[in-house]
Amino acid sequence: MTKSPTILIIDDEAQIRRLLQLTLEPAGYSMKFAANGNDGIIMAGNERPELIILDLGLPDMEGVEVLKRIREWATVPTIILSVRSSEGDIISCLDAGADDYLIKPFRTGELLARVRTALRHRPKIHEKEIFTTNNLTVDLNLRIVKKGKDVLKLTSIEYSLLTLFVRNAGRVLTHKYILEQVWGPTFAEEAQYTRVYVGQLRKKIEDDPAKPKILITESGIGYRLNLEEN
Repeated sequence: MTKSPTILIIDDEAQIRRLLQLTLEPAGYSMKFAANGNDGIIMAGNERPELIILDLGLPDMEGVEVLKRIREWATVPTIILSVRSSEGDIISCLDAGADDYLIKPFRTGELLARVRTALRHRPKIHEKEIFTTNNLTVDLNLRIVKKGKDVLKLTSIEYSLLTLFVRNAGRVLTHKYILEQVWGPTFAEEAQYTRVYVGQLRKKIEDDPAKPKILITESGIGYRLNLEEN
């Protein structure tokens, strides 16, 4: 059986979320919802939707900032759905990587047509998106993490942290960036969170947590997921 495409709605208006659900679910789409930008960014990583519908006026950050941050690691098609109709807003969103822009209030038939178009044009995704390094395997589609042949049991925070490193493999991630991506902007200065959870994660994925070969500490900056086999 073919899996229904998953659409992530990032919009703080409950009425709009409900309207989109009533419009899209009968057309055969699975729905996920986020009421603010930070939750939307996290869900875009964890849920791996085929399409995102994004509002611009979110309570914690501008929608265009959400789009830019998602575009750092994902090419998922994104439709902006906003009351803003100025040419400047539309151009800034398209320049930031939006695939389409629809102004509220919208006609449901037009929305469905634009959703179908965006899904037809989305990048082809491999049947399995698997990352491996140093005897560690992370299957992002199946959400399975293995050390050798052993399946690891990770908490939701540990998994979110690991997938953030996987999607940025080889890049140095600062403490602030990690905290904002996994815990949210209000935790940007809580560096002890990264130390504690990276320590816990190393106990599960490293052969010797005291001498890590996978999650490398960049002193005074943050951490990097090592791409080189040791």
